[in-house]
Amino acid sequence: MSEATLPLAILKESEFYRQKIPIGFTRTCSCEDNHLNCMTAKEWIKCQLGVWQFSYEGRDIRDKKVHPATFPISLSRRIIELFTHKGELVVDPFVGSGTTLVAARDLDRNAVGFDLQESYIKLCAERLATEHLFNQSQQIAVCDDALHIPEYLEPQSVSLIWTSPPYANLLNRKRKNKSRRDRKNNQYMKIEQYSQDPRDLGTMELEGFTIALGDIFERLLPLLKPKAHCVINVPDMWWQNERITIHVSVIEELRARGYELRNTIIWDRTNIVNKIGIFGWPSNYITMGTTFEYLLDFWRPSAD
Repeated sequence: MSEATLPLAILKESEFYRQKIPIGFTRTCSCEDNHLNCMTAKEWIKCQLGVWQFSYEGRDIRDKKVHPATFPISLSRRIIELFTHKGELVVDPFVGSGTTLVAARDLDRNAVGFDLQESYIKLCAERLATEHLFNQSQQIAVCDDALHIPEYLEPQSVSLIWTSPPYANLLNRKRKNKSRRDRKNNQYMKIEQYSQDPRDLGTMELEGFTIALGDIFERLLPLLKPKAHCVINVPDMWWQNERITIHVSVIEELRARGYELRNTIIWDRTNIVNKIGIFGWPSNYITMGTTFEYLLDFWRPSAD
């Protein structure tokens, strides 16, 4: 099967299941070799601030019954534009509803996304089903455990890993807080988890989650080109009046697995949050993960 006829989705019965995928990963632009991306200086400077805001568009999925934790296409576009060239390969180990794949198609980047849930992989394929006539890149969704990603891709073929993983067991509990009651949007007392599959990182306590995430990213490191970036979106959370510093755990774990932290970017979500409630008033000051999240930018250190 040639690149031109690759499927949009790879399920267990596919001929490409746990086989190398013949997908492009080299630049198709005419940029200088030492350029990080295809941006102009004017476009680059917009990314220099360490606090970013994004808005949703009509193609974004906002319905939590479809997926409990989506992010805007515009966020994914910014990350992909900043760290890749046209024609290069992007990987999302926890692709969910497929936002990374949609953004990669918009930007003419090849991309492969992985998820445990077949329903999400089929959703990805639906979002990618419309023709895109102006580029030659391919985007594919694979239904498989992220631990098996090295079976699909060649070493040093990936220019960017970009993902928003399950946030430990943050979603795996009933919604009880005041802001949820006030929204009247059918989320109060609901569990918004992706699944109850024991392989799902979203069912794990923080320590187990961190180790499992580290195991996945240790296997992904050889797939990255030297000095290629890996960006992970995570929040912190409050649990039983204690701040659970997920972002610190992720930083420490990926450093131990061979990654180097390059930047920490704040995703300021205040422009897309409807209500946050009066948490902690009047005696306990709490900064809420609903209003900001971390974009942790790592890379694979050069062999030099």
